[in-house]
Amino acid sequence: MRIRIGTRKSKLALWQANYVADQLKKYFPDLKVELVKIVTKGDKILDVPLAKVGGKGLFVKEIEEAMLRNEIDIAVHSLKDVPTYFPEGLGLVAITEREDPRDAFLSVKYNSIEEMPEGSVLGTSSLRRKAQIMMKRKDIRIEDLRGNVDTRIRKLEEGQYDGIILAYAGLKRLGLENKVKQILSPEYMIPAVAQGFLGIEARLDDEKTREIVSVLNHTESEIRARAERAFLKTLEGGCQVPLAGYAEIIDGKLKITGFVSDLTGDRVFRDSIVGNLEEAESLGVKLAEKLLSDGAREVLEEIYSGSE
Repeated sequence: MRIRIGTRKSKLALWQANYVADQLKKYFPDLKVELVKIVTKGDKILDVPLAKVGGKGLFVKEIEEAMLRNEIDIAVHSLKDVPTYFPEGLGLVAITEREDPRDAFLSVKYNSIEEMPEGSVLGTSSLRRKAQIMMKRKDIRIEDLRGNVDTRIRKLEEGQYDGIILAYAGLKRLGLENKVKQILSPEYMIPAVAQGFLGIEARLDDEKTREIVSVLNHTESEIRARAERAFLKTLEGGCQVPLAGYAEIIDGKLKITGFVSDLTGDRVFRDSIVGNLEEAESLGVKLAEKLLSDGAREVLEEIYSGSE
C-alpha cells in the first residue's frame, strides 16, 4: 500500500507532512509514504496581505486540484488555513491532536507586548491579532508581515519590526520555542479558529485511504475543531474579518468563546457558550448567531462592502 501526501514546500508544511507520515508508519509499518511538494497561490503572493488576495483557500486550492486529478491521495493542512467548504468529492478524514493553540510574541528588544514603547512596530498580517492588540495598545504601529516562519523571524532580527506575533504551535513544531518572549493566553488573545490542529483531507470515495488515515483522528480535538469551524462557517468569515473562535473541553462540557470586531478593535463582540460535547456544531452555530444578533452582522457587512 502506498499513500502520496500533498504538501506545501515550507519547512513547517514539510514537518507536518513528515509527522503524519511517521505516525501512519507506526500503525502500518509496511506502508510506503511519498511526499509530493506543491506550490500554492499563497506561497507565490508574498507582498500582499492575505485579506486582500482571497484568504484561506490560497494555501489549499492547488493541492485539492492535485487530489482530484489523483496525483496525491491525502493532503496535510494547518486546519486554520482550510476553508469550511470543500470541492465536491473531497473532505476532512482526520484531525490530529491539537498542539498548543496560543499565539506567541517574539522580539529582540522586549520581553512582552506591554513593554513595547509608544510608536513601536509590531508585525502581523492577521486582522484577528491586529484588532485584539489595538483593543489594548492603540499607541503602537501594526504593520503587515508575510512569509514563512523563518522569513518572519529573519525580518524581526534584521530590525524591520520591534516585535512580531506568530502561532506558538508552528514554533514548537520547528523547535523554535527559544525565540518566544511571551505566550499570549486565550483570555488576552483568542486564537484563530482551528489553530494548532492538522487536518487530513482525502477523496471521499477512497475508502481504503480513509480507513488507514482514520487511525490518526483524535476525538476530543475533532469535537473542538467541529465547534470552531461551525462558528466560522456561520459567520461566513475568512481572513478579511477580525474574528476568532476557541473551543475547550472543561469538566466534560464544551465551552466555545467567540470574537468579532471591526478593523480597528473599537466595536467588539465577544461571548461564550457552554454545552454537551455531542452538540459541538450546533453550539458553534448558536454562538455565531448570538454575536450576529448582538451587532456583529452590521460590522461584517461594513467590512465586506469595503465601507470601513
